[in-house]
Amino acid sequence: MIPVPEAIRIVLEQTPRLPAEEVALVAARGRVLAEDVIADTDLPPFDRAMMDGYALRAADTVGATADAPVRLAIAGEAAAGAGWRGKLRPGEAVRIMTGAPVPAGADSVQQVEVTRETEGGACVEIERPTVASQFITKRATEITRGETVLRAGETLGAASLAALASFGYARVRVGARPRVSVLATGTELVEVSAQPGADQIRDSNTYSLLAYAEAAGALVERLPFAGDDAELLGRVIAESAERADVLVLSGGVSMGIYDFTKTALRALGAEIFFERVSLRPGKPTVFARLGRTLVFGLPGNPVSVSVTFNLFARTAIRAMQGAKAAALVEEHAVLGRDVRGASERASYLPAALGTDAAGRLVAEPLRWGGSSDFVAFTRAGALVIVEAGVKTLEAGAIVRVVRLPE
Repeated sequence: MIPVPEAIRIVLEQTPRLPAEEVALVAARGRVLAEDVIADTDLPPFDRAMMDGYALRAADTVGATADAPVRLAIAGEAAAGAGWRGKLRPGEAVRIMTGAPVPAGADSVQQVEVTRETEGGACVEIERPTVASQFITKRATEITRGETVLRAGETLGAASLAALASFGYARVRVGARPRVSVLATGTELVEVSAQPGADQIRDSNTYSLLAYAEAAGALVERLPFAGDDAELLGRVIAESAERADVLVLSGGVSMGIYDFTKTALRALGAEIFFERVSLRPGKPTVFARLGRTLVFGLPGNPVSVSVTFNLFARTAIRAMQGAKAAALVEEHAVLGRDVRGASERASYLPAALGTDAAGRLVAEPLRWGGSSDFVAFTRAGALVIVEAGVKTLEAGAIVRVVRLPE
């Protein structure tokens, strides 16, 4: 058996990065950047009003009060997209809207709530003094032209698209989406729509794998079941490897007489990098390469499938796209109740995340019945890591956790 960190290292070492491609901005959400995004303009590109009011000279408002306001002549109006192009002179003000350019000659803005227009809009009374730069966002205070806005390897979220749009990226280079094939093995499996007969169960693994792989950015294909038949399994694996970047199988990786995944891979000439990991749940995880296709053979129990996919297969899918943080990122949390470890393997135990009254992240281990208890696992938001040989971690301990993708 190899430790989990070593298994992740091997996955990253053996995973090739796919070529970049260019996509339209509207299709970029969730993709991994393959280029740095550079600002092509200052932001803001001009001194900008922070609120509705009047642009003026602070020196003209000295001593202004509600009882003795300062009266200024209104020289014009500036709105977002329609600035006032004159130059403000002493004793003048310009009516200004939020987001509009501050006119030349003005050094502050007074909010409309402490002003009052008079003489049919020809003048404005200022009831409170201003100071220089008041309610103005200065040019380039957010970013300067030529600065890096986003870096290659970052995943584009909704907020990132606003930044791309602001700097003219109508199209953007991103990592190509890996093609992932998902295959469940076992003669006991039937489709979700079928009524299981004696000794049968509905397939659940491929649906969680489909969702996890899509969330990781992959294009996913669900393959028909392959029963406990080494020859059939070998044909399906070989055919899938012709068109997939990654093949993920569930079931058939243990030591039983009907566990044919490793037998089929060896018969096809696959290079197997590891086949046992010091992990609970998920010890009999297989990682191999057949031609150019990466193959993950995951245990058949649903919780083991979720844990091993997210630790290993997801890492490869993200690395293929050039993600700079391909593996799940470890965090620290306070343990909500006692948990037991295992003597020979590291335990990755399902937990719900929350916060306590002190604002600390708390991991509350789920009460579950083992690696087949997928019902309890639906409430898991993270995995608590208990190192091999640690018998018990008590409530209140600081533990390492990894969040599960939604």
